[in-house]
Amino acid sequence: MVILKSLDEIEKMRAGNALVADILCEIKEKVRPGVKTIELDQLSEELALKKGARPAFKGYRGYPFSLCTSINCEVVHGMPSDRAVKEGDILSLDFGIYFDGYYGDAAITVPVGHVADNAARLMSTTEEALYLAIEEARVGNRLGDVSAKIQEHVEAAGFSVVRDFVGHGIGKNLHEDPQIPNFGVRGRGMVLKPGMVLAIEPMVNEGTYQVEVLSDGWTVVTGDRKLSAHFEHSIAVTENGPVILSRASQA
Repeated sequence: MVILKSLDEIEKMRAGNALVADILCEIKEKVRPGVKTIELDQLSEELALKKGARPAFKGYRGYPFSLCTSINCEVVHGMPSDRAVKEGDILSLDFGIYFDGYYGDAAITVPVGHVADNAARLMSTTEEALYLAIEEARVGNRLGDVSAKIQEHVEAAGFSVVRDFVGHGIGKNLHEDPQIPNFGVRGRGMVLKPGMVLAIEPMVNEGTYQVEVLSDGWTVVTGDRKLSAHFEHSIAVTENGPVILSRASQA
């Protein structure tokens, strides 16, 4: 069941999601060769608590950390550790909070120092796909329009979209209906209505779309171990068009 949000609820979610975006910006500034992902996780939790929020992921279905840190061929749900990132890596940072009764969720992928051209193009294509998909999130369009736009842009660039993991609704629960695949057919799926709040999150692989989960039960990696990138915004569908809630307050 899709839960439509009132304008007041959307404003509350905008405040929480802006905190998520601000925290991701602060974490991004700390990413450099030699930093350990566990240090970034600790920073994310400290920043959330300082702002009066609770990290959303910690304890969720048993996940033991506040931040997901996915490096290179890791698609999503990478677990922070003493592993240090190195020059040329790409690092996905996925973070969420619970604030004032609602959840916020967003993700970015950042370069560690100078990265190869193929890695830079993968990241830019994934981020472009996110913003193109957001433009499709308009009243009267269908979920398939959002999903198809991601797939079209990604595949035109020679990359592939992950099919085993999807975006989602968000609100008083971290994951709500509807699911939002990153592939689809235009004109199909649920009609978008005012008050829908959606976490749209393209996960894009350099090679095959196939993925597997490692033995830790969380970390998802590409089937061919080529690179993967991930960007996510939480957005509201309104009569005046899509509104990005997870925009940094200084943006």
